[in-house]
Amino acid sequence: MSHFNEDNGRFILLAVLIVAYLTVGATIFSAIESPSEAEAQHRWNWTLQNFSQIFNISLPELRAFLRSYEAAMAAGIRADALRPRWDFTGAFYFVGTVVSTIALFLDSAGKDISITNVN
Repeated sequence: MSHFNEDNGRFILLAVLIVAYLTVGATIFSAIESPSEAEAQHRWNWTLQNFSQIFNISLPELRAFLRSYEAAMAAGIRADALRPRWDFTGAFYFVGTVVSTIALFLDSAGKDISITNVN
């Protein structure tokens, strides 16, 4: 432990405080959000059960269909596609956003960013 000095102690203390802060925050957030999430899950299950009975679809088939739908949405497939998601204009917009964000970061790195220092 010959390499343990004041700076290392401060770093370890800071790391412990950050972990404690995150733990307390996660505990509070979970306590606040869990009841409403459970209620939403209960309402969703009731809706699925009701839909399944009204339209005479088995619940496992309905859940399988909804999983496929979620996967399609995550992949960017739209139910009513007016145009492809990654056509030239969409891709150009995305690239412009990325490039401008990186350029702003590189331009401002190491500079004092204030209202009076805008070029």
